[in-house]
Amino acid sequence: MKNNLYEQYKKEVVPALKKELNLKSVMQVPKISKVVINVGVGRFLKESGYIDNVEKTLLKITGQKPVRTKAKKAISNFKVREGQEIGVVVTLHGARMYQFLEKLVNVSFPRIRDFRGISNKAFDRQGNYTLGLKENTAFPEVKTGEVDKIHGMEVVINTTAKNREAGLALLTHLGFPFIK
Repeated sequence: MKNNLYEQYKKEVVPALKKELNLKSVMQVPKISKVVINVGVGRFLKESGYIDNVEKTLLKITGQKPVRTKAKKAISNFKVREGQEIGVVVTLHGARMYQFLEKLVNVSFPRIRDFRGISNKAFDRQGNYTLGLKENTAFPEVKTGEVDKIHGMEVVINTTAKNREAGLALLTHLGFPFIK
């Protein structure tokens, strides 16, 4: 299976970033190490079958079986008990990661209503990027008629960048539509 985003990274992004960031070696060029997609169940905690629905949706979107996350400690204000399932998470590496990112940039972002770009302020000090999506229907695998409940998701893109600027440069060269 050919991966266009990875080919673009190797052929175009690496030389451009090496020049832009004044790096001596190709090995210093930042790259994406993993992508983590997380969905918290939140207020639908008591609804039976909701977490199964979320799990099936993430499986369709990523092509990888999600892992259910459990509460580490009890928080009475949120009505959460220790060991209770509170979310679903998928960690993507390699080819699946690049396929997901390509689908996110080229298919899902254009399908979002009133989309003007993503914020460039969501980078941490190490150059990792966190993105929140309000609806799972932006992905082509999720048919609007088949969905019982629309849920959001958090996408964390971990990079090997040393700072915000390097992370922003990497994602910009990969085609992420940042707000100017």
